[in-house]
Amino acid sequence: MPAPSPPTEGPAPRSGTALRSAGLVGALALLLALLVLSIGFGARSLTVGEVWDGLFDRNSATWAVVHEMRLPRTLLGLLTGVALGLAGAVMQALTRNPLADPGLLGINAGASAAVVTAIGFLGVTGFTGYVWFALVGAAVVSTLVYAIGGGRGATPARLALAGAALNAALYSYVNATMIMDSASLERMRFWTVGSLATARMDTVVQVLPFVAAGLLTALALARPLNALALGDDQARALGARPERVRAACIVAITLLCGAATAAAGPIVFVGLMVPHFVRALTGPDLRWMLPYCTVLAPVLLLGSDVLGRLLGRPGELQVGVVTAVLGGPLFLYILRHRKVAAA
Repeated sequence: MPAPSPPTEGPAPRSGTALRSAGLVGALALLLALLVLSIGFGARSLTVGEVWDGLFDRNSATWAVVHEMRLPRTLLGLLTGVALGLAGAVMQALTRNPLADPGLLGINAGASAAVVTAIGFLGVTGFTGYVWFALVGAAVVSTLVYAIGGGRGATPARLALAGAALNAALYSYVNATMIMDSASLERMRFWTVGSLATARMDTVVQVLPFVAAGLLTALALARPLNALALGDDQARALGARPERVRAACIVAITLLCGAATAAAGPIVFVGLMVPHFVRALTGPDLRWMLPYCTVLAPVLLLGSDVLGRLLGRPGELQVGVVTAVLGGPLFLYILRHRKVAAA
């Protein structure tokens, strides 16, 4: 898929607006169905009635299963999906790079390397400790990739190469650290492939403010990023300040990627797949793209988690493995596309 074309800021026709609104309502309905399915599906599947009783009736036999295991996992998947989908959409708009993804450009790797350092050398445990290191790691790598890739003159290919190089180096560091520290290896075994299996409600509560802040920042950037796609001079004429817009984008990406990686590990391709699918539905206008990504990214992540539980029975495939298998072919298709390859 070629780099996103500049969106138009004019009002959409009523029929188009109505169609997009109906599509968004349909996406919300699909997300609700996936939430129920995620709570109900596991080692022992629950009916819709049992899910309802488990959510609202303390005397129900399924209360403990739902509230201690299924609900935290589902809510963490929801927040992680929102974070990764929005981060990918903002990254693609900011860099005008259809290959931009928190995993592919090394942002998740930076957060992972910082968390592994905190665990292996500083004895940090729990999300409260992880998240600050993850945020710093994500911020440093996002800045490095943008600078190495050429800054404002970066092309999709240069950004992808810079991200791939940093990604490889950082994951080599992560693996070396884990091999040298057996205790870290045991704690990080599932986290490093991206997993929701160990989700707890306190983690959900702690990650919520970071994702909410990133979400609000990203949604507020929709109109300025639309203007920025027309070029800096045109953006200034429309009232946007390119330097502030880019800085706010880095803040949003750092908050979203850092929180998601600290909570669930480095899950790849969600931020690549969802914006491409959404762009085909809505066009490049970020006023529609970002809300769609907010809804459909958790649909993909929760669907992948449920699929991993189904395919891996009696165990499970980690959600990071499933998204990698689904996203790999799409990445190869985009990479081989003529306009991207020539960029």
